[in-house]
Amino acid sequence: MPDRPLLVVDGDSFAHRAYHGLPKTIRRAGDKGGGAIVGFANYLLRLYEAERPRAVIVGWDTLSEPNWRALEFPDYQGGRVFDDEIVDQLDVLPELVAAMGFASGKAAGFEADDFLATAVALEETASGTVLVASGDRDAFQLVSERTTVLHPVKAGEIARVGIAEVRERYGVEPRQVPDFIALRGDPSDKIPGARGIGATTAASLLKRYPDLEAMLADGKFEAVADDLRLYRRLATMVTTAPLAPIPDQRPTWDKAAALARAWELNNLADRLEGLAKT
Repeated sequence: MPDRPLLVVDGDSFAHRAYHGLPKTIRRAGDKGGGAIVGFANYLLRLYEAERPRAVIVGWDTLSEPNWRALEFPDYQGGRVFDDEIVDQLDVLPELVAAMGFASGKAAGFEADDFLATAVALEETASGTVLVASGDRDAFQLVSERTTVLHPVKAGEIARVGIAEVRERYGVEPRQVPDFIALRGDPSDKIPGARGIGATTAASLLKRYPDLEAMLADGKFEAVADDLRLYRRLATMVTTAPLAPIPDQRPTWDKAAALARAWELNNLADRLEGLAKT
């Protein structure tokens, strides 16, 4: 099949969604949590079967060390506390991804977002197309003629977000999403934004100015210019994560099935064994 896309997945986004969406009674060997693993695998298999990508790369946060954003802005994502069981499952999920024959991106100092952006940049440079699966709207900044975001909504539905959809949802261009976040703020990441500026005003300003820097050059937000520059930097997915170009892959469902069986996640193992026989 020509022109198959690269599938780039926000691992933490889907693992957290799975952890909170499935019963905690799903256990793996040693009476350890298994719901995030099963739910994440279900998402990934569904995406793979629907899109038939040429390869898959999953980006992961590193929770054991602060990333570069937290070092620049100590309040970044402040107050987030994760259950031990989700942390444990996040630690082993890259092992399942590798057993499937897919790639992972994970490194101290970087977030999953940065691996998503780096993978997109590498694939677009190679004239490929990309599907970015993420529940985080920050990923809308990656949308282009070659890159579409697959954004989960309700009841398992996945929305395809292209340039027109970003304009419709935010009223800005994809490249302006970091400027929009810097102005409006992002409560989930504890980015304060500009005082008194909501989504409507931020979008209106970005229709008059190409970006935040142009606003600052025109004398706007003088008192908080450095803060807003920092917020924009925090909201920007960087393309410098340590990631090599991803070659075409062939799934190794049998290896993934064996790992799931060893973890005593037998329903998942059965599903993977079924895929291995097709």
